[in-house]
Amino acid sequence: MKIERLLSIVILLLKKNRIQAKELADLYEVSIRTIYRDIEAISLAGIPVVTYQGVNGGIGLMDGYRLDRSVLTDGDVKDIVMGLQSLSSSFGGPNVTRLLDKFESIIPDSGKAQFSVNTTQFIVDHSGWGNQSAQEAKLVKVKEALSQASTIAFTYRNAQGAVTARNVEPHTLVLKGQQWFVYAYCLDREQFRLFKLSRMSDPVVMETAFTRRDLSYEVLPWNEERLTAVKTVQPFTLQFNHKSRHLAEDWFGVEALTEQGEGMYTVSVPFPEDAWMYGFILSLGPDVVVKEPAHLREKIRDMALRIASNYGEPLIENPEKHRI
Repeated sequence: MKIERLLSIVILLLKKNRIQAKELADLYEVSIRTIYRDIEAISLAGIPVVTYQGVNGGIGLMDGYRLDRSVLTDGDVKDIVMGLQSLSSSFGGPNVTRLLDKFESIIPDSGKAQFSVNTTQFIVDHSGWGNQSAQEAKLVKVKEALSQASTIAFTYRNAQGAVTARNVEPHTLVLKGQQWFVYAYCLDREQFRLFKLSRMSDPVVMETAFTRRDLSYEVLPWNEERLTAVKTVQPFTLQFNHKSRHLAEDWFGVEALTEQGEGMYTVSVPFPEDAWMYGFILSLGPDVVVKEPAHLREKIRDMALRIASNYGEPLIENPEKHRI
């Protein structure tokens, strides 16, 4: 859109002393004549654009000019930029980069050093470890469908391994527990569902447009639906030894640990009992034991034995050495 291009040109001129008209034309994929018309429109809006002649000439802004930022305090700008930086780590793209440039451009030169310090004191990095290209490609597809209000079709494999073809109306991308989800109205099931991005494959943005359905986000609907679907929410107690204590602190916080003596610690927390919880407990490793309830202890024991059987007979020279 023209208004977005005009604002983007102003931001670019704020960051550079001067720039060639041809460079702007190439950047925005328009003609040089269009760029000059844009510069005229910017001048008519009261922004002091200066055209410099000669070998080192180009287009620039009057020295000392800054956008009016009286509406936002220094703290407002800092918080917005920090939020955008966190967002860009997992949900980046040219739009987020341009928005960051817009905010950073309104900081006077005398305050840029301190502003840089203030906005790097707290960083939330949502990006994953290793190669995330497959997930990023799916994110691009979902974002495209969201921006166009178009349905998206994909193949979905649920936690039980069942594979189905889905056609949905995407409403919200959700980043929860370091995992991406799509909250969408499933046309096949005729109700809202939460789809895990990693379980989606072959997403295709369809040409069918849809009208967003009314949703209230005061209480996040996916949280409410999960707690409704999982009826068993009860406390369970885990025991950690000195080698696994850091895991307890990482997941539950230092204040959640109760010291039992002899290097042992327990944590009691309520949680919905489902396949995810079983996998989570097993992921904590051999230095963590379920103490209560008894049925959960047996469940984890049986799963651990089935896992061990996949690798043949376990070799334990001294069983007491491995018991906690």
